Amino acid sequence: MGFLDAIRGRRDVAKPNLDALFSLPNAAITLQVEMDFLPTGSGSVAFRAPEGRAFADVESEVRQLLDADGGPAIEVVADDFGFDWMVVRTEPADVSALVTDLHAINSTLVDAGFGPQLLCSLVGFTDPTGRTLALVYLFKQGTFYPFAPKPGGEQRDNILEMQIRDRLTLELPMEPAMERWFAVWNAPGL
Repeated sequence: MGFLDAIRGRRDVAKPNLDALFSLPNAAITLQVEMDFLPTGSGSVAFRAPEGRAFADVESEVRQLLDADGGPAIEVVADDFGFDWMVVRTEPADVSALVTDLHAINSTLVDAGFGPQLLCSLVGFTDPTGRTLALVYLFKQGTFYPFAPKPGGEQRDNILEMQIRDRLTLELPMEPAMERWFAVWNAPGL
């Protein structure tokens, strides 16, 4: 950042580090051992799909890429906020394979010039009592945060989110600004 940018109040935007997704398998082990959360085998990538043939071609390329090695089929789901989600499921739950597939989706979209349309990626977890949890990767920030919805409505378990943040802070780059921990209610893959 230059002197004039500092005077004008401009700042450098954090560059996403998609390789940070590969830290999730170790974080999943910590969640299992310390908090009894198991991966669901589901994950997703949220983006705002632009109109046109170019994006349809990229979506087709992503499907072919994941299908090439006999990987899981992807599902594209639209949400109520105008975002599309590419959902991947592994059976049995395999966080390493899931992260590899999510990374492939993100990388393909970025390489095709659709990086600005990416919002987040998430990986789902659950515990024996039925609580759900997502580790959400914010593409534009290059950081993670936990999202823990309470059952039966649109309320968050903030205490659990803080516990998860504290347990994983050495394993994942956690988002320090909690106002960026947006709710992903009913997110596909959660």
